[in-house]
Amino acid sequence: MLIFAAFFAFVLLAVAGGGYLVMRLGPAEAPEAGSLDSGRERLIGDPDPPPVAATSAWVDGLVFLGSIVPASGRDAEVLRKQLFRAGQRGPTALAAFSGLRILSALFLAIAAMWLAGMFSGGIGNAFLAAICGVGFGYLLPPRVLEFLVKARARRVRSAIAGSIDLLTLAIEAGQSLDSAMLDTARSLRRVYPDLCAEFLFCHLEMRAGKSRYEALDHLAQRSGEPELAKLATLLIDGERFGTSLGPALRTHSKYLRAHMRFSAQEKARKLTVKLVIPVFFLIFPSVLLVTLGPAYLQMRQFFDTMLK
Repeated sequence: MLIFAAFFAFVLLAVAGGGYLVMRLGPAEAPEAGSLDSGRERLIGDPDPPPVAATSAWVDGLVFLGSIVPASGRDAEVLRKQLFRAGQRGPTALAAFSGLRILSALFLAIAAMWLAGMFSGGIGNAFLAAICGVGFGYLLPPRVLEFLVKARARRVRSAIAGSIDLLTLAIEAGQSLDSAMLDTARSLRRVYPDLCAEFLFCHLEMRAGKSRYEALDHLAQRSGEPELAKLATLLIDGERFGTSLGPALRTHSKYLRAHMRFSAQEKARKLTVKLVIPVFFLIFPSVLLVTLGPAYLQMRQFFDTMLK
């Protein structure tokens, strides 16, 4: 009863605190017409850019919760870099992530305490389950963030070959590298939005006053994808030594497609070895059960009649 009373009190306080945050923060104001997001939509070339969505109240609540116990030191820098690579580049992304970790820890602690109280009935077991839930809930969001970073890196990697072809066509048509990257981002914005965001961010850095070398170097460091870093290095070398980028990009595109083909062939050859475990432990026993099961039942019935 004490556990259920504590659970009811916590839920009541959480609902009251959430309502207070919603009433106090209210809807976020829309950015001005000259903001970065509206400028980005104009750069992409959308004839009718959609309105910028207001930040929801629960995100504001996560930011407020993360500001209470913020990440500090080296962990904050590592988390900020991972969030940037996952595509979360807002000014409040780190605070929202910290709030999400705290909320996940509290939720899993309450769930574990409630389940332990239902099945075991001991206060000590419930307290131990709550501690385990806090630890697991606090460590779960970084693992999810790593998965999101890897998924985004795969999407960026799959889009590089097509983007190189578009860059080559634009550069050989007489455009500069800045215009070629902008046209490539405009062409890929619906098919490959992640790579489009990287090219667009690099173009915005160059428009903000940074040199082309600095913008491309930031592109290589920001993404965390080795193939995109190779492309940035190729563009930097072409800018530094004044060589023609068309043949170099075409050669790099051929190399990248050959590398992707060899990688696919390697994964196909590994597939037969990986299928040994599910075939041996899952499919083979089922086949034995279906084929030898009726024979075993008939033999057992035959020997039972003989022994009688």
